[in-house]
Amino acid sequence: MIHVISAVNRHLYEDVLEQHFRLRHEIFVEERKWEALRKPDGREIDAYDNDDSIYLLSLENRRVLGGYRLYPTTKPTMMSEVFPHLAAVRGCPADPLVWEWSRFFVARERRDGALNLQLMAAAQEFCLDQGIERLCLVMETWWLPRFHDIGFVVTPLGLPALIEDSWTMAATIEVRQESLDVVRERIGMKNVVRQDGPRIDCIARANLCGLAAAQRKSA
Repeated sequence: MIHVISAVNRHLYEDVLEQHFRLRHEIFVEERKWEALRKPDGREIDAYDNDDSIYLLSLENRRVLGGYRLYPTTKPTMMSEVFPHLAAVRGCPADPLVWEWSRFFVARERRDGALNLQLMAAAQEFCLDQGIERLCLVMETWWLPRFHDIGFVVTPLGLPALIEDSWTMAATIEVRQESLDVVRERIGMKNVVRQDGPRIDCIARANLCGLAAAQRKSA
């Protein structure tokens, strides 16, 4: 199952999150050589790993196998602060109904494609349940045919650019029941998301983030 972890149920998953940060370091720094992310403690954590982050993690007996992070675009995001040039045509989203999707990873021993599809299904399933209408992301261009293959509707936000020796682009993905149905059929599973503890309300959280940001600007 893909577990939803947020500020409201984090206390149930502290060991899992710690493991997840270390696995991110192993994959993005040691394996993919993103040296700018290297940390002396072996934990890949950035400014967007905070109480407003939501993690969807695949767990097997509390062992992290893969996952990603969702972040409200009503706050400054990685796209708007680090990669705004990639969204120069349509602009960086800032909407409570649009969340940034980042730090997608799968443990090396589970890269047979099955878990990847489960994680894709979880993104659509969770967002449909929460009322989120689109996801925005910065991705390498080789993701584009993969998303199209599973029926995801992708809209580029600008032109690709070469980043860390890879052609990279900014885009949005529509959250649609039809897209979820396609992936569910591929994986042979109806529901893949599990939420333990108090339920989070993403739209309310995003609106609070937007209000706080507006207050900071006016101060």
